[in-house]
Formats: sequence, structure tokens, C-alpha cells
Amino acid sequence: MADARPHVLIAGLSTRALAASAARAGYRVTAVDAFGDADLRAVAYVLPLRRDGGAAFSAGLAAEAARASDAGLAAYTSSFENAPGAVAALARGRRLLGNGPAVLERVRNPIVLMRALAARGFPVPVTRASAPPPSLDARRWLLKPRHSGGGHGVSPWRRGRPVGRRAYLQERIAGVPGSVIFAADGRRAVTLGITRQLVGERAFGARGFRYCGSLLASRGSPLFEHQAELLERATALAAAAAEAFELRGVNTVDFVARRGVPYPIEVNPRYSASMELVERATGASLFALHVQASGGRLPRAPSLAEQVFGKAIVYARQDVVVDEPASWTDLGDPDAPLTDALLADVPHPGERIARGRPICTVFAAEPDAVRCVGALEAAAAAIYRATAPRATADLNRGAA
Repeated sequence: MADARPHVLIAGLSTRALAASAARAGYRVTAVDAFGDADLRAVAYVLPLRRDGGAAFSAGLAAEAARASDAGLAAYTSSFENAPGAVAALARGRRLLGNGPAVLERVRNPIVLMRALAARGFPVPVTRASAPPPSLDARRWLLKPRHSGGGHGVSPWRRGRPVGRRAYLQERIAGVPGSVIFAADGRRAVTLGITRQLVGERAFGARGFRYCGSLLASRGSPLFEHQAELLERATALAAAAAEAFELRGVNTVDFVARRGVPYPIEVNPRYSASMELVERATGASLFALHVQASGGRLPRAPSLAEQVFGKAIVYARQDVVVDEPASWTDLGDPDAPLTDALLADVPHPGERIARGRPICTVFAAEPDAVRCVGALEAAAAAIYRATAPRATADLNRGAA
């Protein structure tokens, strides 16, 4: 008997969260991503990603693999925002959910983005395509790749270091990194939540500017100074970005918060890693909201949750071979297995994971941020204990 559910193709570096949301919303899902983790395969048919000559994941390779699917809908996650051509290929013969190639060309240009937001009265970090003049020497700068995400390739810039065509400079703002999650209909926006980002935390095997998780702001335990003012200003920032660039579907604006002011860093014009926390906190399907907003219907703004919901990506500190994920235990109770509620992006038994690659994602919900981070760190420690006995060398988990 034919499957009567609407069929969506989801492609990206990691698709598990959006695919699970789509499946819960009643869609048949085909996915193509870099990992093909066990819990993704539980909710979606996974297309193999062909790596010609051993090439790492790319949006182009994923779009090529997606040609094998007859899905009538298409959605994308991380890395496709930097590849408008791959988005066009993914959408060929399908209805695209979210932002099209022309929007991506503009909103992912950091110079164009900052000029547009500054013109609307928002404070923005100075952003340049070339080395600054001596008059700006007092500022601190970050060198960023134009086509990157999750903090990959970001480093402090020092005078004399070249700024290539594929990079740009952005003023380094002191503050707390965060993001505002919103749905947009091409003109207007509704804020779904604000998060504090976890960046470079060694407890999760990350360093430098690498993204390793998020905490969703709650009513009971603020994550930022002047959180009420920050939420109001971040909501205005999201609305301005949506109007200026005609954004559709679910999006985020990453920012650095300082004294209640969000200084925008970049726009992620697609489903992002922090969004599943909104789903966990409210029960709303982010995929369903993505479909609605892409079609011009905005949801109501949800209320902040009572608890702080958090997630962390656990990166391998050394090359490991996964034994049996079902036996992984929570630090809070060494004899209790980590449940699906606490664990996602589950690797396969016997899978080899190279140092610096993600092992899995862990979750927590606690009354305040301190306890939430503590619970995430305890879960990460449990993962490291479970994988340490089978450490080995010269392994590669195949995806970047």
C-alpha cells in the first residue's frame, strides 16, 4: 500500500533533529547528511552520500545524492546556506521550504548584512573585507571564513596577516554569545526563543570559537544580563533582518550580548542546531512551523519555559571506536542508561570516530543555567568514560 504521507527530502551536514521533527509532524522523510546516525535512520530513509575520491561532505555532493529521491518537498540544514547553487539543485522539481538562492546570496554576505542592519539603526560590529587603516588599530578583530559555520576557521587577527578573498574581518565584541530563533514569512517575523551559545567548552571537547551547544532562555533563570531588554531588542533585530532580506521559514540571528544589547554577528537562514530546544520546551514541531512560515503563515510567539533546556555536542578528545551506545550511562546514576530524552545523534556500534569529530549530542532540563550546564557536563563525562576503553589511532568518521 502506497504511503500517503507528504514526502520531504532533508539535506545538510546533520539532519537528525529536523528529520525527527518532520516525522513527528506526519511527514515521510528522506535524508542525506554526513553521518547517517542510528536515530536518524529510525525516522527517515537515508540516502548514501557518495564521496568521490574520499571527498568530505559538501552541499554539492548532498544535492547530487538527493537526485535519487522523488520527494515533492525539500528543506536543508547547515552548510547549504553557503552554497546557493546546491540549494537550487536541491529544489529542482520540488517545493523548497525556507530561503532560496537569491536570498542566501545577499544575507550571507557579511558586508551587505551589516550595512542593512546599521541602516535600520542597530549597533553592529565593524565588518571589513580588507585590513583596517591605522586609525582603527585600537580595535580587536576576528578573521572569519565567508563560507563556514559553527565557529570553524575563526581566529584572532593580527596586523600583517593577509585577509584573503574567502575571508573577512569583524570587530571582536566583548560579551556573551547567543542567538534569536524566529519564523519569518518574507516580510514579518515572530520570535520563538533566545539562546545562549556554548562555545569552545573543553568539557565537551571543543576549543577556540567552536560551537558546542546552547541553552534556551527561561522565565525562572535568566541567561543574560538585562534579559528582558535583550529579548525585546533581539526580537526587533530578527524582524529587521526578515524584512530587509525577505526571509522565510525558521532562521536565527547570532549575536553577542552586552548590557542588554544584541550585536549581530551573522544570520543563519535555515534550521539551526539550537532550534530543537524550542521544540523540547514547547512541544511545537519546528518543522511544521517551517512549513507554515515558508507558506506565509506565522505562528504565535511561544512563552518562555519555566526550566532551562540545554544541549551539548560531545566531540571526541581522541580517536575512538564506539562499543554499544545502549550501554552508555549517565553520571548521575552509573547504572542507568542514557534515554532517548538525554541522547541524540547516536553512532552505530563499531563506528570509528576521529579526534575532533562529534560523538553524539546530550540534553538536559534544569531549574537554572548552572545546574543545566552541570548536567550536560556530567552526561558528556559519561560518554567519555564509555568510549575511552576502546581508544585507537588513525580513525576517521568520514564527515567534516
